[in-house]
Amino acid sequence: MQKLLGATAALLLFTAVPAAAAPVPVGEVLTWGTGGVSARVPIPDEAKSGVTAISAGWSQNLALKDGQVIQWNVPELESELARVPVEVWDGVSAIAAGTYHNLALKNGKVVCWGRWIECKVPAEATSGVTAIAVNQEYSLALKNGGVLAWGWDHPNVNMGQLNVPEEAKSGVTAIAPGLRHALALKDGRVIAWGSNKHGQLNVPEEAQSGVTAIAAGAQHSVALKNGKVIAWGWNLYEQSSVPTIAQSGVTAIAAGSQHNTVLKDGKVIVWNYNGQGQMNIPATVKEGGITQISSGPYHNLVLR
Repeated sequence: MQKLLGATAALLLFTAVPAAAAPVPVGEVLTWGTGGVSARVPIPDEAKSGVTAISAGWSQNLALKDGQVIQWNVPELESELARVPVEVWDGVSAIAAGTYHNLALKNGKVVCWGRWIECKVPAEATSGVTAIAVNQEYSLALKNGGVLAWGWDHPNVNMGQLNVPEEAKSGVTAIAPGLRHALALKDGRVIAWGSNKHGQLNVPEEAQSGVTAIAAGAQHSVALKNGKVIAWGWNLYEQSSVPTIAQSGVTAIAAGSQHNTVLKDGKVIVWNYNGQGQMNIPATVKEGGITQISSGPYHNLVLR
């Protein structure tokens, strides 16, 4: 209701006009779940509009705005992870948030900050890189269609995910790191390597052609084909049991540790582990208009 003041015959005239709907910010970041404390920390003002890319880590989140990295919710403010390097204050084209380290891509060069053992970026990743991805203790990059992998090479940590197979050294178009396994997309076919403890490397026949996107959870794998989500691997929480609603019309996929997040008609669908509230989609997200999704181990980050 808007009040209009008139001066005719000393009368106050109150005219009812329709209230204008508040404009929805473009490039606004929204989050829910816990992931440690992720969703309990307010999103910084600079990430409430104009953001073009997002990435959810273990607890911290990254956003990209005007080529600058925005980071919030680092658990230990004095840690190496909290020290965003000056180099990523501008000119960045891609971001990836992990557990102990983060990556940014600038002019084809991978920039890393966080724990030193994960940030030993190989010389090959300092130029010509076109895509980056990160999980708990290792990173993947794509250069000239070939996958690069590096990180903590301890025998209890590296279960083969750092050992890139020959077929993933050319022609690859997408990468997705799980906890101890990794995925690559080549000619519409999913390539998987690393730990197969829960069958996460057992690519089903359906995911051996026509796949357009991939995602990896802790111990399960996800693919998108003709709008249908395909999942395999660990299924303790039914994270690899795709609900009917996600078997058509899906346009984007993301995987947390034991849950999946997908985008359909601008709306978010999440299944199936809700231990930290990652399935409790907030009303503002249910309104739709979502353009990007990202899942940390136990929380979700979206952009609209």
